[in-house]
Amino acid sequence: MAKLMISTRNVGRTLLLAIICVTNFAIANDSRPPPLPIEPLGVIESLPAAYPERWFLVHDASFFHMSDGKVYVIDATADSSPEQVKGMFNVVAIGSIIQSAKRGEIYATETFQSRGTRGVRTDALTIWSMTTLEPVAEVILPTGKRYTGIPTRHAMLLLNKSRWLAIANISPATSVTLIDIEKRKILAEIPTPGCSFVYPNGPHGFSSLCADGRFMSTELNKDGTVREQVRTDAFFSSDDSPIFERPGIVGDTAYFPSFSGLVHPVKVSGPKARVEEAWNLVPEAERAEGWAPSGIGITDVDDQGRLYVLMHPGAVDGTHNGGGPEVWVFDPKSQTRVSRIKLQEWGLTIAVSRGEKPWLLVTNPTTMVVEVYAADTGEYIKTISDFGQETPLLIHGTR
Repeated sequence: MAKLMISTRNVGRTLLLAIICVTNFAIANDSRPPPLPIEPLGVIESLPAAYPERWFLVHDASFFHMSDGKVYVIDATADSSPEQVKGMFNVVAIGSIIQSAKRGEIYATETFQSRGTRGVRTDALTIWSMTTLEPVAEVILPTGKRYTGIPTRHAMLLLNKSRWLAIANISPATSVTLIDIEKRKILAEIPTPGCSFVYPNGPHGFSSLCADGRFMSTELNKDGTVREQVRTDAFFSSDDSPIFERPGIVGDTAYFPSFSGLVHPVKVSGPKARVEEAWNLVPEAERAEGWAPSGIGITDVDDQGRLYVLMHPGAVDGTHNGGGPEVWVFDPKSQTRVSRIKLQEWGLTIAVSRGEKPWLLVTNPTTMVVEVYAADTGEYIKTISDFGQETPLLIHGTR
């Protein structure tokens, strides 16, 4: 019986031809769209020169790795994270920020080290474009002096029609670095012994809050030199009746809440601060419940002149930074509470938008999400989350 001899080489060739035919057939009948074109690099989208009313600057200090702080530009009206995040820029080493809508810029104090986490230290004021979120300039600051702590709205102040910027220094000696924003240079360093932060006082001046319970006002000449420094009488005691250094400023008055629930109005329209009589944030019927201000960003104001304060019950020594479950809204002219906004859970910091129908944003310290409420009705609207946040300790309404 004859044997059928089949070449192994011929079998291999036949299989290879079959695979090629099947592959070519599949490619010819593939219904998938063609590959996307390669996108060009270096394309930067622009944001509007004037931010809409309900856009916010959410400052995430990256508390557990502070060299990677971020500020997110958030559209609170959008419904999804990709739509809500309009952009982001870095603020290194728990700096503070301030926005100048007039100049189209955002200013940030930052600290860098030549070897990342060590080496030669450089402090700088970084100037960011509001439209591209690119750094457009910087001013090198005196080393080791700028305020370095939890971000606050009162570490910097624009004055002289936004031509100058005052930066608070604590090293621990206190002073203010005055910068000519137009020329991008330091004009002066102004000592403010025993007094910290910067609050408005007339077009060419600023005030600072003093540890001995007084206010110090600094009036400046047109060249940025000091014309006069004047202190008020003591209006609180740091030991017995401490106050927050975080006021809400309505018109020409800064309202400084105390740890116990009083609020101290300070007139800031003239060259010298003028302290007025304190009044109680808590109605008499509720004082037994121990309601008092608490949190990080504890105050803000709206375009209607209302004052918002984050409140908590059962206040005792040491609870002043913990936040609270309600935001109380006041008419400061009549010294009355006009509404109470009960939060979904707990708030640590608040911010209010511009406009006739303002929105209130609140950082939840447990989940670190940002909750949105209608400020006029107190209605819960939505939660903003999953935008890359870790510790959004401060929120700024945009201008």
